[in-house]
Amino acid sequence: MVGSRAMSATLVETVEEPSPAREIEYCRSLEQGRILLFERPPFELPAAERSLLLAQRQSRAGYHKNIAYRPAQDRVTGFARGADTVRLRDALRLYSRRATEFAAWLLPRYARTWRLDLASFRPEEEAGRALPPRSRNDLIHVDAFPTRPTRGDRILRLFTNVNPAEPRVWLSGGTFEEIAPRFAPQALVDRARREGLGDRLRRFARAAGLKVAVRSPYDRFMLSFHHYLKESAAFQEAAEKSRLEFPAGATWMVFTDMVSHAVLKGRYALEQTFLVARDSLVLPEKAPIAILERIARAPMG
Repeated sequence: MVGSRAMSATLVETVEEPSPAREIEYCRSLEQGRILLFERPPFELPAAERSLLLAQRQSRAGYHKNIAYRPAQDRVTGFARGADTVRLRDALRLYSRRATEFAAWLLPRYARTWRLDLASFRPEEEAGRALPPRSRNDLIHVDAFPTRPTRGDRILRLFTNVNPAEPRVWLSGGTFEEIAPRFAPQALVDRARREGLGDRLRRFARAAGLKVAVRSPYDRFMLSFHHYLKESAAFQEAAEKSRLEFPAGATWMVFTDMVSHAVLKGRYALEQTFLVARDSLVLPEKAPIAILERIARAPMG
């Protein structure tokens, strides 16, 4: 059953006039699993950049889920053949910069120590894409990155719906705090606490000087849980769902490692990710790693 409007209202807080004076209030809301919605755009992209983005198409290569911009390398991947890569990179660089400037202005507590991660553009409808279940965004999940372990730092994402006419529609199955105790198999928790062969090989490669990501028990669990949620028909059916609509032109912020989500409908969404340090949190006990450690009754960092 899809949840009621009242349930949706508990997940989304509309911010009419954003102000850094309310930073702690915003942090508390985000860390408790709410979504901050800015229906009036807090920053703009020029019309030329918006038009360019609306003309983009996704690469058909199966390993590209979206068009990605890597700020550290100033590089774009995942675009369709024939795209104007220089203009596309410039447009995504501009979005990344303006999104980061706004988020840092609103949440300086986080910005002092966060790590700037990837930006992305999602030009395709998610429903019906020929992707394996683990790569599908139309299945409810919490976020985890296979190549970029966080070791308990938080995944904060800022989205903008640049579709000029249609909303972006999400489905949420609740917060990590609600779904992990109910749906996470104990075997998944126990397995995450043990290093597998792949983990040991990555650690040896790291010790040898190679740039290899080493996952903590927390990262192993979150990646496994991400896959489990997407592949579990029982969870997808049983989760108590809320339908969330983000209007054309809206921007929203959310910890996607906390708020479970799936994209039901909508094209042309931009996104910038920040990895927020645990020691900058206002409510560290609400972080997924803290929740998981209470479930496991053991350190997971």
